[in-house]
Amino acid sequence: MTDARLRYGRASLALSFLAQGVTFALLVTRIPAIQDRYGISDGLLPVFLAAVPVLAGVASVVTEKVVARVRPGVVLRWAQPVVMVALLGVGAGTEVWQVALALGVFGLAVGALDASMNMMGVSLQRAYGRSIMLGFHAAYSLGGIAGASMAWAGAHWHLSLLASYLPAVVVLLPAVLIGSRWYAEGRTAGDVVAPGRAQAASVPFRLLLPLCLVMAFAYIGDSTVSNWSAKYLQDVLGGSEQLATVPYNVYMVTTLLGRAVGDLGVRRFGAVAVVRGGSVLAAVGFGVVAVAPGAWWGMLGFTLLGLGLCVIVPQTFAAAGRMFPGASDVAVARLNVFNYVGFLVGSPLVGALGDAWSYRGAMLVPMVLVLATLLYARSFGAEPARYGGGHERARAADVG
Repeated sequence: MTDARLRYGRASLALSFLAQGVTFALLVTRIPAIQDRYGISDGLLPVFLAAVPVLAGVASVVTEKVVARVRPGVVLRWAQPVVMVALLGVGAGTEVWQVALALGVFGLAVGALDASMNMMGVSLQRAYGRSIMLGFHAAYSLGGIAGASMAWAGAHWHLSLLASYLPAVVVLLPAVLIGSRWYAEGRTAGDVVAPGRAQAASVPFRLLLPLCLVMAFAYIGDSTVSNWSAKYLQDVLGGSEQLATVPYNVYMVTTLLGRAVGDLGVRRFGAVAVVRGGSVLAAVGFGVVAVAPGAWWGMLGFTLLGLGLCVIVPQTFAAAGRMFPGASDVAVARLNVFNYVGFLVGSPLVGALGDAWSYRGAMLVPMVLVLATLLYARSFGAEPARYGGGHERARAADVG
């Protein structure tokens, strides 16, 4: 593959990550407006919110099977427009069943999109021979900041959901469709695409499990910040309503900054050291949040959280690609499911502990889970798995 083809492929994939960051932020930051528009009760809202990651997890599993027959770039080329159209559906409906349908389609499409994007990122990183995965996730963070800003503007100007969503979709949908012409994967002549069954057999769950746990722990931490930072700063630390909107934005900005320089850290110090450092920094952030005497100390804790957590997820995908180079698509699809497991577990866990015990104490749970990443850090430097000739059998099956 030519250097130019790799560069174009990297740029087009970064655009897809950015577009997804915008789209997802537009959805999650307007959840109160969605609830008001459709008259969804407080009791029913968690069902709607849980359905999206559940369906996304299902779609990620299905994507594992699909990419045995078509390349991840084909899946991404179709999934991303569906996500954007589903977002418009969320804003355009008038009945509860309509928003339920739109969110269902969104969840299914976003699972396929997340899996295929990260498959391609892992493949391109392999071709580059150096860490570039954090850069893709930095583009996602940048998109998240842009999407959240658009959502703020829509709320500030009292725009309808459709009016808030439409400009982003009108700009980004043609852009990603055009950019998809340059999607590329970093496969070399030595890479053999085995049949789906052979690839699945070459990814034993016991070897992938440490990375799955790390992915879940990271997203438990991330969902804690996403769902509870505003309430925590206002209700527990005594911050103003206006100040309570700041921690998530600070978290996103520090996530962007950490990911923007993270690849340089991986190249200089190695993935294991970067993941260990990020885990410790995130745990310190949760600790500061838990004992903070006031709102500004809480802000410091959320800042440390963003800088620490941001490196873990991209490096988990990259580690799966290194561990299973002959079946990285399967490994990434399975690992991606634990993204949604962490998202589903994190927010209810913190809420339940906060109500039953205290929200300060609840912050110690994600702190301990993030620290547990240290137990599995060696998996981030693992050599390609060797286990009973799985790759050799896959190659033989392909040749045969």
